[in-house]
Amino acid sequence: MMEVMPGNRSRPDPGAGRSARRAQIGAGLGDSLGVGIGIFPLGIALGFLVVQAGLPWWLAPALSVGIFAGSVELLLVSMLAASAPLVTIAVTVFAVNFRHVFYAFSFPIGSVRPGVPRAYSVYAMIDEAYATYALMPRERLSSVRIVTGQLVMQAYWVSGGLVGVLVAGALPAPVEGFEFALVALFVVMTIDAVRGRREVPSVLLAGVSVGFALVAAPSNALLLSLVLFTALLAARYALRGARAQDPDGADGDAATGGTVRPDA
Repeated sequence: MMEVMPGNRSRPDPGAGRSARRAQIGAGLGDSLGVGIGIFPLGIALGFLVVQAGLPWWLAPALSVGIFAGSVELLLVSMLAASAPLVTIAVTVFAVNFRHVFYAFSFPIGSVRPGVPRAYSVYAMIDEAYATYALMPRERLSSVRIVTGQLVMQAYWVSGGLVGVLVAGALPAPVEGFEFALVALFVVMTIDAVRGRREVPSVLLAGVSVGFALVAAPSNALLLSLVLFTALLAARYALRGARAQDPDGADGDAATGGTVRPDA
């Protein structure tokens, strides 16, 4: 609404601006609700794992605030508990989170106000936030809505970690085998990523990388397998690109069933 001033001048109604801002905050809260249903239990698992691993309780909120990347945080707990070398931790974090580099190409970061809001939005660009806002129509987005949604998503994660710490601390004895929850999580994520025969070669390359690393360097198997797997994936991608550009290659034959028939 506009207020009409003497001399045919008008100015924006502050009440309308505050109302629009509240509406955008409410939209951000709504956006985060579905994500929070999944993030909160995982946060509890993080806090539980921290206590189960014998690490200080404050590590759960420290990781949730300092890193805010669910899969990496869960992985770091086991690596810190095992006193993994710093180089192994750094390479592992880089390999797991490298996908975030490509999120910025399609995430509506331009809708977020420059300065602190945009810096926070880049920092809090987790998978769930990307999935929530990347495909949403841009005309429905605003800086307030996106930042509110991301803030509340992180609040779910941090509060879940604190609840997990409290629950684990209240138990009379550790829960045996609970640390396998991390392995199960990554197994489920892998199964979810491999949904067709097209990705079977990647699974085989991962198996070859791990097998070779376990034999060649058992003490640094994780680091070596990650580096080798990355190299093999890059080689596979280059090979597929070369075949796609070759009309007479294997892909071209596959499109016709492997044989060339004369015209009828």
